[in-house]
Amino acid sequence: MILERAIPQNLDGLKPVQRRILYSMKEMHDGRYHKVANIIGNTMKYHPHGDAAIGDALVKLGQYNFLIDTQGNWGDVRTGDKAAASRYIEARLTPLALDICFNNKLTEFQNSYDGRNKEPVLLPVKFPLLLQQGSEGIAVGLSTKIMPHNFNEILKASKNILKGKPIKLLPDFRTPCMADFTNYNKGKKGGRIRVRSDISIIDNNTLVILGIPYGVTTSSLIDSIIKANDLGKIKIKNIEDNTSEDIEIIVNLKKDVSPTITIDALYAFTQCEISISPNCCVINENKPSFITVDDVLKRSTNNTVNLLKSELIKLKSELTDKWHNLMLEIIFIENRVYKRIEKAITWEEVLEEINIGISPYTSSLERKINDNDIVRLTELKIKKI
Repeated sequence: MILERAIPQNLDGLKPVQRRILYSMKEMHDGRYHKVANIIGNTMKYHPHGDAAIGDALVKLGQYNFLIDTQGNWGDVRTGDKAAASRYIEARLTPLALDICFNNKLTEFQNSYDGRNKEPVLLPVKFPLLLQQGSEGIAVGLSTKIMPHNFNEILKASKNILKGKPIKLLPDFRTPCMADFTNYNKGKKGGRIRVRSDISIIDNNTLVILGIPYGVTTSSLIDSIIKANDLGKIKIKNIEDNTSEDIEIIVNLKKDVSPTITIDALYAFTQCEISISPNCCVINENKPSFITVDDVLKRSTNNTVNLLKSELIKLKSELTDKWHNLMLEIIFIENRVYKRIEKAITWEEVLEEINIGISPYTSSLERKINDNDIVRLTELKIKKI
């Protein structure tokens, strides 16, 4: 349960359902948008927990606008509005996702839950995805709550790690708000973050809320203000939600009510101020591990370096093989080794004559000639010769 659902892997930063969604979208990718309903259906080949779980996870991934390019109404994390039905919205992978998340040559695969397909154990993600998006999950006996971080700050911190310099990494929330990270404790269990809305005074009877805490929606914030008013904690006349591109909630006060005192009461008795308890729990070597976000970034950075090295080693090997094969063809054709085949009767004699014919010219090659090399020469087209 813990490994299969709630807790993300440290190296690729993904939960199993997220990994399966991205792999399924890569499998379907043709440059065009796909109906989310089709993506969900294809992902069910790999994920055994139903279409609802896949749809919810896909919407959350799409709302980040980082790995998934969306089209249609995908909801709004600020207001709490839900996405449209899966048959009405569309998605495809972003160019960045295609560049940093996939490489089948470096991916280890395993059988899917029913044994009919192969799915990746981990995706070769060359970016600290877990810190960029954050993650929340509840499993049996433990939970995780990792805050999202700023893209540029993550890259800067990763560069400092490679240079051996100290790093300081703090969360960066998607909704505008003020935050106190004094007791953040590097995201480890036991830390605490205080997050506040940005409240300003328009006049003696009017306040405007221009930001909401991370994890709070405008609708839940307004509900908490109405509840506080009903309990007599604050005194307001009405609330106007003018949120569109930017958050704007107008709070009209009753006469002779101090706006400064009301602001203090809003922070004390409503969701205008909340406390967040981060808990950086990730899967390392197939078991849960409580670490700091600095440790997550260090491991992810080292993993990225190793993946890039592996890609270069693989590319060098492929180019070396290509060069080797081309050089053999040149030797075979320019020295008319193919003429020696004419006197051969059996297949074994053909291979032997080719081997004898090219042997004097192979000193420039980087590796020894094997049987596959010789067989490949017999498959050259007459037109190429």
